[in-house]
Amino acid sequence: MLADVSALLACPQCGDGLDPVERTLVCSRGHSFDIARQGYVTLLTGTATKFTGDSPEMIAARCDFLDAGHFDPLMAAVSDAVVQSTPDDVAPRVLEVGAGTGHYLARVLDASSPSAQGIGLDVSKPAARRLARAHPRAAAVVADVWRQLPVLGGVLTHVLSIFAPRNAAEIDRVLAEDGVLVVLTPTDRHLYELVELLGMVRVDDRKVERLGETMAGRFERDHRTPVEVTMMLSRRDVDHLVGMGPSARHLSAERRAEAIGALPEPFPVTASVVVSTYRRASTSR
Repeated sequence: MLADVSALLACPQCGDGLDPVERTLVCSRGHSFDIARQGYVTLLTGTATKFTGDSPEMIAARCDFLDAGHFDPLMAAVSDAVVQSTPDDVAPRVLEVGAGTGHYLARVLDASSPSAQGIGLDVSKPAARRLARAHPRAAAVVADVWRQLPVLGGVLTHVLSIFAPRNAAEIDRVLAEDGVLVVLTPTDRHLYELVELLGMVRVDDRKVERLGETMAGRFERDHRTPVEVTMMLSRRDVDHLVGMGPSARHLSAERRAEAIGALPEPFPVTASVVVSTYRRASTSR
């Protein structure tokens, strides 16, 4: 829970550590942040972020789709990457940026030692409400990944970036010396059956290549695992899949319902991703 993981967090105003005091987190300089009744804390200060977080409808759709187990092979690959890169005598301390519903973070914590701790960070308050219920050893934090992360320097064993943006400089700062970055990126085959049919947002076919470019100079790839599975989806599953991502903002409800209603059932859809682990250039092996 938030109080247990607060020792990893940093004040977004001064960078000092935070301590739980009743229903707040307080730093040594007196900056305080209320813990919402749903269990998350907002560590987003200054001017409003320019990024639009996921809506309640998108979070609900993602919960329904992920709860149905369609992306379980992807989650298994991510949790395996964390477990295999964790020394036997180390309890993982994991941050997921753009954590959404917290399904991947929860899977990692379940697969790790009982003393593993996690932080789920997202700019969306609806996501944070769900994150606060994702796992008893995970804290839910509202923050912007493109600003300084509200995490103390060098305290994390792992950072997860799952279908999410990544701030390489800040990830470098918060990871311990031998820390590991785990990134899941879609390939150009990911959900390709639905791209043309429903006008979904297309995956950039240089996405994996550009990931390497953004990591250059700070991190080197240590391991790469491709994962590709065919999901047999009901029309309801397809509706949740479309509704949980950016395509939900680009398709009208009428167009979406009409196109999905014309699909055979079940409908085969490809999930195709690459799970990569990165270490600092000086420690890559």
